[in-house]
Amino acid sequence: MVLRLPEMGDHLVWTRLRQDGADFLRRWEPSWSSDHFSRRAFRNRVYWAQRAREDGRAIALFLVRREDRRLMGAITLDNIRRGPAQTAQVGYWIGPEFARAGYMTEALEATVRYAFSILDLSRIEAACLPENAPSRGLLERAGFRTEGIAEKYLRIDGRWRDHVLYATLRIDRRDSEEPAS
Repeated sequence: MVLRLPEMGDHLVWTRLRQDGADFLRRWEPSWSSDHFSRRAFRNRVYWAQRAREDGRAIALFLVRREDRRLMGAITLDNIRRGPAQTAQVGYWIGPEFARAGYMTEALEATVRYAFSILDLSRIEAACLPENAPSRGLLERAGFRTEGIAEKYLRIDGRWRDHVLYATLRIDRRDSEEPAS
């Protein structure tokens, strides 16, 4: 798989993937705007991804399968905070035909490695709906630990919803990677 910034040439493929997976995706995501699939809205996404990366605020990447160059989903390291925090939040989505095939595990692990080694972050946070067992399992397999519940954390599919909060720390990963004495 390749992780890369979105490009305008991705618009139609992205639209098709999101439309075909709408029933699968909508229950886990904030409500889509009326112009969600428009070329203009997609152009704004591409522009935001480029500017946010340049400014060090976020890194929004598409998951592209190497063998056939198919767009599978996206992962974003957002709200990158510097200073005493050195933290960010990760969010992701994947098309239903690619779900539970290991692609998002690979993308999440690569994103976490990049965040800790290249961006020198100390902490990465994530949040998901309590009933989203696949996402919770993904985070736990990737070394994220549950930190608690945030009540009415995000508006998902038109309703304010509680979320399970997760985090992973660079210091925990260093300790587990050091050889035993």
